[in-house]
Amino acid sequence: MFESKNMKNINSKIDRTKEYALNDAVKLVKNMKYVKFDETVDLAINMGVDPRHADQNIRVSTTLPHGTGKEVKVLVLAQGPKEKEAKDAGADFVGKEFLEKLKNGWDDIDTIVATPDMMSELGKLGKILGPKGLMPNPKSGTVTMDIDKAVKELKAGKIELRVEKNGIIHTRCGKSSFDDKALVENIRSIYNTLVKARPASVKGVYLKKISVSSTMGPGIKIDLGSIN
Repeated sequence: MFESKNMKNINSKIDRTKEYALNDAVKLVKNMKYVKFDETVDLAINMGVDPRHADQNIRVSTTLPHGTGKEVKVLVLAQGPKEKEAKDAGADFVGKEFLEKLKNGWDDIDTIVATPDMMSELGKLGKILGPKGLMPNPKSGTVTMDIDKAVKELKAGKIELRVEKNGIIHTRCGKSSFDDKALVENIRSIYNTLVKARPASVKGVYLKKISVSSTMGPGIKIDLGSIN
């Protein structure tokens, strides 16, 4: 397989079989940057859960202490006074008229927040919004009457941690332009949130492996003992 000069240089700097201390892993991600744009830094978290069981289908939210570095576009589906509350909180799009746009495939947003009375209409769009990860959910705080709080938290860097059917959680934890300390603290926040969310029914190893990577870089395994 062809390997570019940049990839050869990167691969010479890491040992793919090694688990690195969190601080060292973050330094490596930043030092291996070779593209000009500000890459997203991602985590891949292998969980010892079976998502087929409802109580092990992990879906929790957390607000990262240093945000994600990404501007989040928020749509709020609400009526009456809640529309003004949404606009005042900084929502990008507001109003039930967007239901028709969503039905027609529009998805220029990152998150949808809805008041409970809108869910009967949104439920009809489950097959469209579900696969895109846009369906609001009370567990993630996106179905709520406290629109002000929901929008402000999302704008400040709130993320959802949701396990996929293969038992892996993929999430962003910042940008390569963040300083080391900010990335480390964001990763610790994600780790601690997942530890607290451990279902009682899970036996054996709960958090199996965590890898950190930039958009164009390889995954670097983190020594879980170094995160605490």
